[in-house]
Amino acid sequence: MFQARNLTKRYGRVTALSDVSFTVRPGEVLGLIGPNGSGKTTLFECLGGVLPLDGGSLVHDGQPMTRRARAATLFYLPDAIIPWPAQTVRWAIDFMLGFFKGRVYLRDEVIARLDIAPLLDATIGSLSKGQRKRALLGIGLLMPQPLLLADEPFDGLDLRQSRDVAATLRSYASAGRTMFLSIHQIKDAARVCDRFVLLSGGSIRGEGTLDQLGSLAAVRGGATTNDLEEVFLALT
Repeated sequence: MFQARNLTKRYGRVTALSDVSFTVRPGEVLGLIGPNGSGKTTLFECLGGVLPLDGGSLVHDGQPMTRRARAATLFYLPDAIIPWPAQTVRWAIDFMLGFFKGRVYLRDEVIARLDIAPLLDATIGSLSKGQRKRALLGIGLLMPQPLLLADEPFDGLDLRQSRDVAATLRSYASAGRTMFLSIHQIKDAARVCDRFVLLSGGSIRGEGTLDQLGSLAAVRGGATTNDLEEVFLALT
């Protein structure tokens, strides 16, 4: 879908992202894994156009992506936002569908799969963290852009909800939607992702499938394992 090449972001003398490069492939669930403070949110905000990059570019078919092309390709869903707190979930869904010319044909299906129906007439500001997360994920899935960029999609969800959301994301990825998910809970990441980008200290420590990362960890002196948590610790 695109390549990120040498993305760099600085805050004064602090380098939040340093020459970050990776590839996003069509129809995959790609997981961005890293500890708190590793630069995950900064990376997503740069990809989503919220923050300007200080260096690097996104490349598609060998050409740098324009701002318009990037906006048409990805929809960024930040974590911990409360948009339109006085409006209902129903209003927010319908407004976003109309504004972005979203996937109206999936409206009822997404509402059912994420159990949003009981929330439709509640105001967004009155929702719990987990309820708001499901409602906003529903909006993200209904947007027309082929890539959904979601920061911490499982935050605030209980175990059953996390499993249901993971199954829903995998289902839509299987149907052709691409997902790039920032996840700090490694068990959630292992459940839903096809490949992983490991980020630590603002730098990429590995990219690939679990088997590929396990092999990389073994080369670097770690034990051979298919446990994502152990692989992550070995590489970061």
